[in-house]
Formats: sequence, C-alpha cells, structure tokens
Amino acid sequence: MTIRIGKISLWHVHAWDYITEAQEHDDTEIAAVWDENTERGQEAADRLNVPFYASLEEMLAQDDIDAVIVDAPTRLHQEVITAAARAGKHIFTEKVIAATQAASNAILKEVQASGIKMTVSLPRLYAGYTAAIQDVLQQGLLGQITYVRARLSHDGAIADWLPQHFYSLHDCQGGALIDLGCHPMYLTRLFLNEEITDVSASFGYVTGREVEDNAVAALSTASGAIGVVEAGFVNSHSPFTIEVHGTEGTLLYGTPESTLLIRTKAAEGQYTDWTELAPAENVVSAFNQWVSHIQNNTEDQANLDMAAELTRLMEAANRSAKEGRRIALTELQKA
Repeated sequence: MTIRIGKISLWHVHAWDYITEAQEHDDTEIAAVWDENTERGQEAADRLNVPFYASLEEMLAQDDIDAVIVDAPTRLHQEVITAAARAGKHIFTEKVIAATQAASNAILKEVQASGIKMTVSLPRLYAGYTAAIQDVLQQGLLGQITYVRARLSHDGAIADWLPQHFYSLHDCQGGALIDLGCHPMYLTRLFLNEEITDVSASFGYVTGREVEDNAVAALSTASGAIGVVEAGFVNSHSPFTIEVHGTEGTLLYGTPESTLLIRTKAAEGQYTDWTELAPAENVVSAFNQWVSHIQNNTEDQANLDMAAELTRLMEAANRSAKEGRRIALTELQKA
C-alpha cells in the first residue's frame, strides 16, 4: 500500500531533499502541501501537482493522508507535530524536535499516546563512518574514552547561500549550533556513551546577525570525559572532523580526507602506527527506516531517545551562551 504524505512546510533548506526521497521510494508519494507561507506552499504544490491547503487542520483531516514530513520553523514544531500526532498521522521530522526539553517532552508524550510512528532525521547516526567508529569503541580498542571532538562548518553565511530566514532567532530558536551543530552534537554524545552532566557554550557573531554563526559547546561527564562540539556558517574549507581519544588510543576521521585512522596500544600489536580502517556500509536512511516502521508496525526508540537528548543538550548550550555560565542539565525544565 502506498503511504500518502502531506508536506508540512518548505521552510527548511532540506525540505526538497525529503520530498525527493519520498518521490524515489516505491511505497511513498507526496499527496498534499501546507505551509505557513501561503505563496511558498502554493508554488510547491503547483510544482508537485498536488493540492495546497491553507489550513493545516484541513489537510490533517483528510482520510487519504497517512503521514507527514515536517520542515516547519523550529518555533512551530510543537504546534504542528502535536496536531499531526493527534490526527493519527505518522511523522518524519527535521531535527531538532523542539528548542526546549519541556516542549520536546510534550511532543513525545502526544506521539506516544497517538500510537503513530515518528522518526527524527539524524542522518549521520546511520553513516558508515559512525558504524565503523562504534565498532572500534565496542571492541574497547581505545581504552577508556576521555575526549571526543566533532566539527561541522560551512560558508553559508559568508557565501550567502543559506536562506535569509535561517538567521531569524524567532523562527530558528538559535543559529549555527541548533542547525548544523546538531550533527556533531548527537555524534559526540553517542561516542562519549555516558550521561552529560553540564554544558558550557560560547557563540560568535562574525557576520553581525542576530543568531550565532560560530559556535562551540563543551560537554562534561561524571567520569571526567569531555566532548567538544563545533559548528559554524563562516568557514570556507573546514572539513567535517571527528576525533575520539582514549587512554589506550586515538581515532581520527576527516583530517581532512574522509578516511578513518586509528592508533592504539590495545590491539595486540595491531594499529601501533597510524592505520586506515576500511569504511563500513551506510545504514538504511532515516526516511527509509521510518517507512519500514510504518509498514511493519515497529519502533525505533533509540532514534527518539537520541533526538530528545539532542534537544536537552541544545537547550543547555543556548542557555549557557546567553547567561555566560555552565548549565547543569538538571536545571532544565522537564514539563
């Protein structure tokens, strides 16, 4: 059976990427569009040759709409995702779930009560390099992990290819960190593999906009391990970089090539010099996983748990930068 999808907004820069995924999947199709920007929504609906709904409630009331893809402004996530869940529509959404832990918890409560399938787009969780790094860590080849660093930055704010609405604090609820920095944030949390106790962040405003375009966040843990997350919109040749350091060895990715290097004392004589590891296969994409969960009535609680943790860390980082102090995660309001 074909899953008919309603598109909730084309605000996000990846909106058309997800539309393409839906068009290319044998079991899904875009069947309708709603957008908070009527002109943008109507143009997209015309391009897709599907109905445009000026009312989200009306689109969600359609019996032949089975699911939705959410690319609305972050400020609208709680409103639109909650409405979709209450209407019984399965949900695929761009990260973050919301800008605060309280809002994220409220959304997830509605999703759980509705029984629908929701997946959050955290694509780098399913990349081959992530699987390869996880394999190294599960073998204990680096010893006790003491430091993780992940960096992702581009030149969108200085080459002027990011849409102007990505610089709206009201819409985005943040800048480079809450957008691009989501990826190094959830990867850093994954590779640390322990609870974060507090977050300290510093934001830079190189281009003078109201949201940060240069950001770093330090994550602290009870064991003493530290995670460093870096993101920016103002770098022309900054490679996507991962470093994982432990008491017995170090793993490097993207310095600057997309290769995985390891050196360790814990591999019985192997990898005593810098050695390139073979990449793992990419896991099925988040979108395809979502479709499978709908079809097979399965769950991916790990995806939702990581997405919820991502929101917590982003809220703490934003508060830290704003208040100029370290934020303990216990300070965040849960509901």
